[in-house]
Amino acid sequence: MTKRRVLHLLQGLGIEIEYMIVRKDTLDVLPVSDEVLRSAGGSYANDYENGAMGWSNEFVLHVMELKNSEPVPSLKGLDREFHGEIRLINKILAPLGGLLMPSGMHPWMNPRTETKLWPHRYRKVYATYDRIFNCRRHGWANLQSIHVNLSFHGDDEFAKLHAAVRLLLPVIPALAASSPVAGGKISGLHDTRLSYYRTNQQKVPSVMGRTIPEPVFTETAYRQSILKTMYRDMAAYDPEGTIQHEWLNSRGAIARFERNAIEIRVIDTQECPAANIAVSELIVGVIQLLVSEQWAPVEDQKKWAVSPLVSIFRDTIRGGETVLIENARYLKMLGFPGSKAGACELWGHLAEEAGRRRLLNDKSRKIIRFILDQGTLSSRILRALGGDNSHMRLKDVYGKLCRCLARNEMFTG
Repeated sequence: MTKRRVLHLLQGLGIEIEYMIVRKDTLDVLPVSDEVLRSAGGSYANDYENGAMGWSNEFVLHVMELKNSEPVPSLKGLDREFHGEIRLINKILAPLGGLLMPSGMHPWMNPRTETKLWPHRYRKVYATYDRIFNCRRHGWANLQSIHVNLSFHGDDEFAKLHAAVRLLLPVIPALAASSPVAGGKISGLHDTRLSYYRTNQQKVPSVMGRTIPEPVFTETAYRQSILKTMYRDMAAYDPEGTIQHEWLNSRGAIARFERNAIEIRVIDTQECPAANIAVSELIVGVIQLLVSEQWAPVEDQKKWAVSPLVSIFRDTIRGGETVLIENARYLKMLGFPGSKAGACELWGHLAEEAGRRRLLNDKSRKIIRFILDQGTLSSRILRALGGDNSHMRLKDVYGKLCRCLARNEMFTG
């Protein structure tokens, strides 16, 4: 999303989705994103605009990001746009022996030996990150996510949006986890990507905070308590200020004042565009209900400290939709009538409320129902593996995921 016109609260939505490039025969990572961008645009550029859609490089050469180039008022039909870009990129990749792979992590990539950083424009940024944080590891070189950008204008709208986003972040892995495998092994976590992501910048703790953002509700306070602190702490490692910008902030949701948006970063990439958009649409719908004070006044939402939210977040990273949430006060904030709820049950309640208020289109509603019935993509991957994490079995399951992406189909597991 770029700041080109005034967009008020939730009037503009932007979706960014990261995908891995892998070899068609082995499914090993294939570091050729620069060649894809060169083929599409004629030069080694960081971006390529294809009508309403855009392609971008990422930190490493085996990942590409797709996005809608301008904010849109609704996500309806956006999955078809993403699918069209995926088909085009797969066509470009075919003579290079590659294709795109979905999900939150590559199942057997070795970041220490296989990482290749972006070597073209802005390479100094990536090299600086690598020098400070050692980016040839999981949490840097092997993590793919959906970023949902939500517009606001002014402090009042920022306060409402930030309060709502903070409340919803802890349960997003229970809807969107898709990374149960890393390093060739079943990790024991539903959202392994977030487990690595939460600890990848411990060298400078203020960059990540505790992943759940602090309760800060004005631009001035945010710049003072979060951004200024982060820049100050980074100065010892980055005296030239190469990476001291808003995007250095790595919390699970970050304020992008340069484009008047909050960017949610805790959503694992799903198996196909239809699933990505359905998950994103439900998250946006629930945030709409929160900012409208459907269940609790904004002032009550703003009172939540970081620690109780982090506690729930850790649970859903570990167990996805299978965890039991026993914080009655939290459930009340989301309109759930009981004192405890399974995370899947809670999302069922939220989906019903969003659907009842026409905040989900018919296609997304069916996909969300499928996810609630069949489990997160992590659960479906684990079911397909059946406890067998042999390379042959992993290749079979993730090959099916690649086909789901190419066809825009759900993965049944």
